[in-house]
Amino acid sequence: MPLRLAPTLRDRLAATDRPLAGMWLCTGSPLVAEILAGGEPDWVLIDMEHAPLTLESVAAQLQAIAAYDTTPVVRVPANDPVLIKQVLDLGAQSVLVPMVSSADEARAAVAAVRYPPLGVRGVGSALARSARWNRVEGYLANADRYTALFVQIETAAGVAAAAEIAAVEGVDGVFVGPSDLAASMGLIGQQSHPEVVAAVRRTFEAVRDAGTPVGVNAFDPALARQYAADGARFVLVAADVAVLARASEQVAAEWRDPSAGPTRASY
Repeated sequence: MPLRLAPTLRDRLAATDRPLAGMWLCTGSPLVAEILAGGEPDWVLIDMEHAPLTLESVAAQLQAIAAYDTTPVVRVPANDPVLIKQVLDLGAQSVLVPMVSSADEARAAVAAVRYPPLGVRGVGSALARSARWNRVEGYLANADRYTALFVQIETAAGVAAAAEIAAVEGVDGVFVGPSDLAASMGLIGQQSHPEVVAAVRRTFEAVRDAGTPVGVNAFDPALARQYAADGARFVLVAADVAVLARASEQVAAEWRDPSAGPTRASY
């Protein structure tokens, strides 16, 4: 049986020269995941680090997204081989590991997504959605083809080690997190501070020099476009919770002041 799944983020990046725009999924709702995936952004991030997600809700979101032409990426809460194994077994093909600040931490993440002898991923394909319960012939031998690993640099130490992290064999891309980076630089809540932006750009340069795709989180549209111009290949530009919050505020404000009139034809 062929593995009929969306391309990994690695594959999608290799197939285009334009920056890929993504949306963050934080509600934990498969319904919201399906609604956003139906808009067909290039990719969506299912966030286990800062959202109230369980393994069951991640599986349900992956199933809801599978019908659409968008690539799901699952961010695990930590660089933990057990958690990474479980998420891969659920059928996640693209995984993002947060808070990677050294080449050794990047190598540990690579080992977690690979079966022995190249890694430490536990073997359970007969029991798991990843191999469609052993319906995918040769899954164990070809698992690296179906999985992609991205690591997140979001500390000053990670910026300093960006070149070494990006050069680790098995790292398919590096994602920069300006929020935690700003905090690690003593500038918490100031993602657009010139020093933070400069650190992001230094990371871009180091990662690109290693021949590895680089991405970034940037909800400010002007900054997102500037980062894309600076070489970001994949950018998170919105989040489900933020879209819902701002749209609900807009509807309420329009109806409190009818003279203002609607700013959209419909919601």
